Amino acid sequence: WSIMIVAYNRNGRNKRALELFGQMQRQGFKPGAVICVSILDACGCPEALAEGKTIHACIIASGFKSDVIIETALLSMYGKCGRVVDAKRVFDKMRCLDVISWTAMIAAFAQNGYGKDACELYWRMQQEGLKPNNVTFVSILDACDSPAALTEGKVIHSGIIAAGFESDVVVGTALLNM
Repeated sequence: WSIMIVAYNRNGRNKRALELFGQMQRQGFKPGAVICVSILDACGCPEALAEGKTIHACIIASGFKSDVIIETALLSMYGKCGRVVDAKRVFDKMRCLDVISWTAMIAAFAQNGYGKDACELYWRMQQEGLKPNNVTFVSILDACDSPAALTEGKVIHSGIIAAGFESDVVVGTALLNM
């Protein structure tokens, strides 16, 4: 089951991955962490939000709710579906936060027009002692896409240079888009 669901999801066949997940459950198989993460990724669009909420309930029932990888996949799914409040609720309940979970929440804010919240979270992450990675920088630069955020973007650009990501092609592209 795992290989097929992950393969369908990675190849953009999200609907088929969801169908297979449903079939797996109907046959009595319990999903593992890999399937949960993959199927949540498949639900990362507004059209699949209902399935994502159902899977969220299954995750809680299965006892996976305190797994940082699954929780990050949950908040990412909600963010991609435009449900920032739900994403933030998951983030706030997480017992263990890593740079990936912080970045996922920053991205959820940025992709949904909450640039100020994304920037506040970016600075808070660093106050907590976590260093941004290249994905964090791309996500936060997405939040600095308005003229009002240009000064903030310049400060972040300085941080990119200090962290050694100035030659990263993806970060450089995000800087140009800012």
